[in-house]
Amino acid sequence: MTASADGGPWTPDEMMTVTAARMLWNGCVCFVGIGLPSAAANLARLLHAPDIVLIYESGTIGTRPGVLPLSIGDGELAETATAVVSLPEIFAFWLQAGRIDVGFLGAAQIDRYGNLNSTVIGPYARPKTRLPGAGGAPEMASHAREVFVVLKQSPRAFVTTLDFVSSAGLCAGGAPRAGGAAGRGPQAIITDFGILRPAPDTSEFVLVARYEHVTVADAVAATGWPLGTATTVTVVPPPTTEELTVLRELHRRTREAHNRPVQLPV
Repeated sequence: MTASADGGPWTPDEMMTVTAARMLWNGCVCFVGIGLPSAAANLARLLHAPDIVLIYESGTIGTRPGVLPLSIGDGELAETATAVVSLPEIFAFWLQAGRIDVGFLGAAQIDRYGNLNSTVIGPYARPKTRLPGAGGAPEMASHAREVFVVLKQSPRAFVTTLDFVSSAGLCAGGAPRAGGAAGRGPQAIITDFGILRPAPDTSEFVLVARYEHVTVADAVAATGWPLGTATTVTVVPPPTTEELTVLRELHRRTREAHNRPVQLPV
């Protein structure tokens, strides 16, 4: 735990969630992933972006869940959505048509250009760990206007060379993205140390902001490549009382809802 601006404690996960939520704006069309991205997007909706349009891969558009979903197929998403469409329509008419402002992604590994691995750890034929796979992440990385990655920072996750490239990031030196990708690609990595953004001249992700309890040296040590820094590394304001209260209440409602015994029909 660390002290917030008003003296209250907060966790690294809460800091990441609040930081990611602040990056979303009112009216933003956001393609949301499960986990921290979902918590961040819904926190933004409950605080400063009431008209944000949340889209989940299952086909729910404009959903406004009262609790966080366990998966993209959670009934809470469909029950509170403005519309529910087929998965092909989400990808063809929303994502590939350029209607998604922000895509939220996570991964097991990321490199200095924002390429992501969510497929295997180790050799593909004989992996140490086989992961869930890319799902819709490659399309999101290619077609969303910009992508935010939320990932805890460590040398195991922030690597020089990916074991497998599941989703494409940026091209070195600011070159055009491979395959004529319409979106700008990853534009921010939100970690438990701070925020990384691509350097304009190299497209390599560098530290641009840190949390108040983190030093630049801490972030460098948690990165598998020689992490560069912006000319000025700013300090991210800690969570406010309102942000923490709303986020914790959201998590409380979620725990209560998902721990409730299922009532089967008689």
